[in-house]
Amino acid sequence: SRSATVCRTLTYPPRPARPAPYRRSARVRNGTRGTDPEGPVRTDPRPHGHYDRPPPENRPGRGSDIGIYLGTHPRAKAPLILGHEFLGIVAEDGKKFKKGDRVVPYPLLSCGHCLACRSGNEHVCNTLGLIGIDTDGGMCQTVYTDEDVLFKVPDGVSDKAAAVIEPLAVLVHAIHMSGFEALDTAVVVGAGPIGMLCGIMLKHAGASKIFISDVVEKRLEIAEELGFIPVNPEKENLEKVVKDATNGEGCDAFFECSGAAVPAMQMTDITRVRGKICIVSVHKKPHEVNLREVNFKEQTVVGTRVYTKEEFGRAAELTKELETELEKIVTHVVPLKESDKVFDMIADPECGTIKIVVDCENV
Repeated sequence: SRSATVCRTLTYPPRPARPAPYRRSARVRNGTRGTDPEGPVRTDPRPHGHYDRPPPENRPGRGSDIGIYLGTHPRAKAPLILGHEFLGIVAEDGKKFKKGDRVVPYPLLSCGHCLACRSGNEHVCNTLGLIGIDTDGGMCQTVYTDEDVLFKVPDGVSDKAAAVIEPLAVLVHAIHMSGFEALDTAVVVGAGPIGMLCGIMLKHAGASKIFISDVVEKRLEIAEELGFIPVNPEKENLEKVVKDATNGEGCDAFFECSGAAVPAMQMTDITRVRGKICIVSVHKKPHEVNLREVNFKEQTVVGTRVYTKEEFGRAAELTKELETELEKIVTHVVPLKESDKVFDMIADPECGTIKIVVDCENV
């Protein structure tokens, strides 16, 4: 049996208003990473209030949120319910969704007034916010959110695969932005969740070779299972490996998914003349880049941030084709009662974590 929970009313510091179309509200029973099953069950960008509905059973969800956890995120301020990547079940019939539908939320919050928004680029709004960072997120048992931001999980797709729809959307956008073409040779630096998903999307898009670099051997083992060429830069020279395999030319497309300083400096050397470099990872501080190589090789460097709403929907649909590969990157499933261990697991390379799902059915 499951006990009913009455929410606590929380007081939050004032935050800038973010106009958004919250016309129809859907109640979604949810299971995401969290440590307090008796905690607040409201995650809604509407004015703060008191909700006394009992939380129903939950489903798994996930999200790293490491920067928020460490207190280093520039915008997220406590108290805050974390979680911008989560999967839930609709708990009440609405106009668009029925009770029992599995859904994932498009978590971006745009102002609607800046040049980017007026130009159809709301995903790079001047004051872009995210559920779980700038307002309460999904690490709780019940979420109230607008139906217009929900996407239905395709029937038959496992919860494991559906749990990575949000980060998969990041890579749908990155591939679009990068100029990648079928049969290109690609290098991905960083075999975390974003790097692995990048490799999966490149394979789906028709890459001829995919090199993936990381220092965690357990991650590289999974990369090899997925059909990528694993490279540990502590044991091999990535540039030499790539150039040996490309007649000395270098890769056609380079995807930086690590956020580290060394790859930022090396990426122009590893990429061929007129090659494409896509910065997927958000670098937390400025790093040196060999801009002279960009000039001399006439390389194209593009940055990416998140995704459009259309790309998010495309990611949800792609789970039908990529389910087996997506399940491989969910390396651990942890019951909610043990979720306090999650961040230690991520920090321990011996665990070999890529994505961790916290199963809130096991409260």
